[in-house]
Formats: sequence, C-alpha cells, structure tokens
Amino acid sequence: MDRVDCVVVGAGVVGLAVARALALAGREVLILEAEAAFGTATSARNSEVIHAGIYYPQGSLKGRLCVAGRRQLYDFCDSHSVAYRRCGKLIVATDEAQIAALEQLRRHAQANGVDDLQYLDGREVQALEPELHAVAGLLSPSTGIIDSHGLMLALLGDAERHGAVLALNAPVTAITVGSAGLQVEVGGADPLQLLARSVVNCAGHGAPILAAHTAGLAPAARPRQFFAKGSYFSLTGRTPFRHLVYPLPEPGGLGVHLTLDLAGQARFGPDVQWVEALDYRIEPERAGGFYAAIRRYWPALPDNSLHSAYTGIRPKISGPGEVAADFRIDGPAQHGIVGLVNLFGIESPGLTACLAIAEHVCGLLEHKALAS
Repeated sequence: MDRVDCVVVGAGVVGLAVARALALAGREVLILEAEAAFGTATSARNSEVIHAGIYYPQGSLKGRLCVAGRRQLYDFCDSHSVAYRRCGKLIVATDEAQIAALEQLRRHAQANGVDDLQYLDGREVQALEPELHAVAGLLSPSTGIIDSHGLMLALLGDAERHGAVLALNAPVTAITVGSAGLQVEVGGADPLQLLARSVVNCAGHGAPILAAHTAGLAPAARPRQFFAKGSYFSLTGRTPFRHLVYPLPEPGGLGVHLTLDLAGQARFGPDVQWVEALDYRIEPERAGGFYAAIRRYWPALPDNSLHSAYTGIRPKISGPGEVAADFRIDGPAQHGIVGLVNLFGIESPGLTACLAIAEHVCGLLEHKALAS
C-alpha cells in the first residue's frame, strides 16, 4: 500500500486553498478529485462575489473567516495577478417598513468587523444608481467580484510549485481509521489504496457521503445533507448599474440580487429551490418569479430581457425552515480521529473565505501534531 503524508479530497476552491497551505507548510500533498477537471461544481456555479462579511452570525466561522479571508483574498489577487474588481455593493430597502431591518443589518455587520459600511438615504442611493427604487441603502465598498477559475488556477499553481500533486478522475470511496494512519480507498479506472498521515475532506456535496463511509467516525460526526438549488438569469443587453445590488436577505439565501461579471454583464440570482438530489438543469419558467423580485428594486426592468444562464446548488447541512447552519469544520477535537478534518456545509462565503479556511484547517492539523 502506497504511503502519503496528506490527502486532500476535492479540488474545488477550498480544497485547492487547503492543499496550497499544506504544501507551503512543507507537507507532502496529494489532491484527489473525482471529476475530470478541478472546480466543476459549487466553485464554478456561484455569483463570483467577494463578500464583506455582513450577514453572518456574530462569532460564527462564516463571519470570522469571511472577514479575514476577504482581506487575504484581495492581497492574493494582487500578488498572483488574479482578475477582480472592487465594485462595491448596495443593499437596498424598497419601502419604509424595511428601514429598521437595514439598520439592524448595519449594526450586525459592525459587530462582525465590517467597518466600512455607509448608510445612504433614498436620494443618495439614486445619486449612485439612478435606476434603483430604494428609500434607503447600505453601501459596502469592500465587496467585489472575482475570476473564480483564475483564482483556482493560481491556488493550484502555488500548490504544485511546492510539491503538491493533483490526481483527476480519482474518487475517494471510503476511509478506514487504523493504528498506522488513515486508509484511503480510491475508485475510478485504476482503484488503489493509500495510507495517509492526514486526510482533509473538502469534497463539497460529497463530504457528508464520504463521512458516512468513514469507518470509525461516530454517527454524530456525520451531518445530514440538503440541497438548495439556485437559478441564475442573465440580462439581455447592457446594464445601467455599476454596483452589485442586493435586496434584504430572505430565508435560505440573500434574495434575488444583481451581480456583474468582469466583462460588465449583469446576471440575477440565485433564488432558493430545495431539491432532493443534484440536478443542474435550469427551468426557464422560473424567470417569472425573477421579474417580480427584481422589479421591487428596478421597476424599469424590460419585459423579455432575462435569459437562462446556469444553476448552482448550495451544499447545505440545514434544511428548509431550520436556522442556517454555520460552516462545520471538524478536526480531531470534535470527532477524536487523529489526522482527519471534515469540512461540511461550505457554501457562501466559502469562495471569499477560502484562504482563511485553509489556515484554520492547517491549525487543526498542527494542533493534532503537537498533541501527538
């Protein structure tokens, strides 16, 4: 049986960031990806927004890692020539009844360490974006957009320059805890077994499944899995907006918001549709609900101006009607297995927080190494 120091399962943006951090720390790293390319699931099907850290519960991993990760991510983009634009975001109240919620959101963001939010009255909002209907708004100058594929290329490049190896078409089917280490079963065309000192489960939608196939992991360390599908629709023609535009948050997500890509094309979404399984087909008829939601803040949205773009599915560990779960990053202190870290529910702001998540994971493994 081949031996390896560290196995990272999953080559999405978080898995690549973790592999890079481990490689930079001098660890031997093998990245195992089930698909034929890296970053094909959640990392490729999102809004590509660099979040400020506004919405998340105070003291949560989402809040702490987003604020820290956003700062690290901008620095990384500058040093690695990853394309991004700090375009800013407007969160808008569309009627007087929402102003109290907007104020509460501002106080919440400040408690999270987001110190640059600016409160705007309706006139100030319209001065920035004349087509918006809003009675008040919050301007987040540190929100931006990023080339997520370029980011993953840069993370992988750094990891490989420090000795990490990426293996594609290499699904991890099971892990067995033994006295000599963690036995990793790899499927695909050429199945094999590896004995690893450390395993980091960054498999996204597959992370709870792999946890269920980890012999020696207690049932309490195997969370339930839920799928929240979000559809995106693109705007035909040029957009009148220069900022990202968000309504106030809604259960399950942040509402149907307007984002921009680096070419200036506008897209709207995601909505929230709870589904039973991974299914990335887009349903054009959902556009009807988008028109109604968008026109609350952009009344002049032209008829027949939205066309189907793509869908994404959030890897949730809380279901409909439940309080949104925090990131769950379980190390030896949580489940008792030396060398194993499981990452569950790494949805938004996972892309923004990827470098801070990687630091956190390395800290859990370093703590294990010191303890042992």
